[in-house]
Amino acid sequence: MHPSSMRIDPHSGLLENARQVASPNVDARPLGSVIDLLVIHAISLPAGEFGGPWIDALFCNTLGGNAHPEFADICRLTVSAHVFIRRDGEIVQYVPFGQRAWHAGQSCFEGRERCNDFSIGIELEGCDQQAFEPVQYEQLATLTRALMHRYPGITPARITGHSDIAPGRKTDPGPLFDWAAFRQLLR
Repeated sequence: MHPSSMRIDPHSGLLENARQVASPNVDARPLGSVIDLLVIHAISLPAGEFGGPWIDALFCNTLGGNAHPEFADICRLTVSAHVFIRRDGEIVQYVPFGQRAWHAGQSCFEGRERCNDFSIGIELEGCDQQAFEPVQYEQLATLTRALMHRYPGITPARITGHSDIAPGRKTDPGPLFDWAAFRQLLR
C-alpha cells in the first residue's frame, strides 16, 4: 500500500487497500467508548524471525503448536491487533477500527484500565534486538495521521508503547523503536 493512499472507510472501519484477514478475536467496544489512544506493539514469530504466515495464524487461532517449539505455549492464546505492518511495509488489517481488538491485555493508561476498550493496536513486525525498517516508520506515520483524522481523540500525547501500558509484563515495541524519528514523521 502506498503511504499516500491510506483512507479509513468511516462505515466499515476498514483501511482501504490493506490486506484484510478477519480475526475472530474481536468484540464490540463498551457502549459510549471513545477511541482516544494508539498503542504500538512489536511481534515476530518465531522470536526474531520475520516473514511467513505465523502472525496471521496467531491472530486467527490457527497457529499449530507443533509448527515450532516456541508455539506450544502461545498457540492457545486468543489475541489480535487492528493492524500489522510487515518489514516490507505491507499492511494487514485484522479488526475494523471501530471494534475492540484483543491487543493490550491487562493494561492501564493515565489511570484508565482495560485499554482495549478505548485504543487501537498496531503491531510492527519486529523484536527488541533489531531496528525497525524505514518503510515501517513511514507506513506507521501515514496510518497514524489517518487515524488521528478519523479519531480526533488520538493526539501525539496519546500514542504509547505496549510496554508503557503494561510495564513489567511487556517490553514492546522495544528499545530500538525510534520514538523521535516516528514523531518527526508525524509532523
